[in-house]
Amino acid sequence: MKSLEKYEKKLQRDMDKDRYQHTLGVMYTSASLAMAYHYDVKQAMLAGLLHDCAKCVPHEKKLELCRKNHIETTPIERENPFLLHAKVGALLARKKYDVKDQEILHAIAVHTTGCPDMNTLDMILFVADYIEPGRDKAQNLSEIREMAFQNLELTVEKILSDTLHYLNEKSGGIDPMTEITYEYYKNRRKLVV
Repeated sequence: MKSLEKYEKKLQRDMDKDRYQHTLGVMYTSASLAMAYHYDVKQAMLAGLLHDCAKCVPHEKKLELCRKNHIETTPIERENPFLLHAKVGALLARKKYDVKDQEILHAIAVHTTGCPDMNTLDMILFVADYIEPGRDKAQNLSEIREMAFQNLELTVEKILSDTLHYLNEKSGGIDPMTEITYEYYKNRRKLVV
């Protein structure tokens, strides 16, 4: 694995200042969660660092990259191409940043919607992106930040629930995977209890 500094320099050139600051926040939050859940810290940091590497790519280019690389897109994603930054980010992490680790690539690809049966890194990145220190607008944020260090799965479910509530209030498009993932974790909790 390349040194994180090499990735940081490249990302700093490719991102605006606010996005880069968010990225560093996610990287360090991912490291903290990795320590709490006995996961490889360097893997978590790299996933956090690269998770938004496609965020500043123009929307038309995201759509074009998906077409060229046979990345499946939903109607909601085609109508709202900003939603594609996770899938395109996994592609860029592999092609532009030369990341071979499939767990890191998968975590990047699902960091916005989640997916059923996420692995530890998937959950770490999903949660870190939501709770990093620069975030301040989400409802229940202090509760979710505390919960994140006690139970990752419950935190994922709570974030998904709050996200769906927010999107329903806003009347925005909802990626079906967000709903599928929420139902998976809600039903899983019911089976465990």
